[in-house]
Amino acid sequence: MRLPRDISGPHLAQALGRLGYTIDHQRGSHVRLTTQRGGEHHITIPAHDPIKVGTLNAILRDVGEHAGLERTELLRVLFG
Repeated sequence: MRLPRDISGPHLAQALGRLGYTIDHQRGSHVRLTTQRGGEHHITIPAHDPIKVGTLNAILRDVGEHAGLERTELLRVLFG
């Protein structure tokens, strides 16, 4: 499965909710999400529309490492 090219920050935050992430706070155009699943983990995402592909890739790599999911499985959970 390919990375989506047109995903916005709020849509990504909603998708990450499937993995237990909730919005902790927002400062300017960046949103901080936190999860307690598998230990506490924080991720900051831009509230841009769309998110740049390289930025999205880095965010998903970090989330995948924490969740113990490979890239294809993570994309299926979030966007499939």
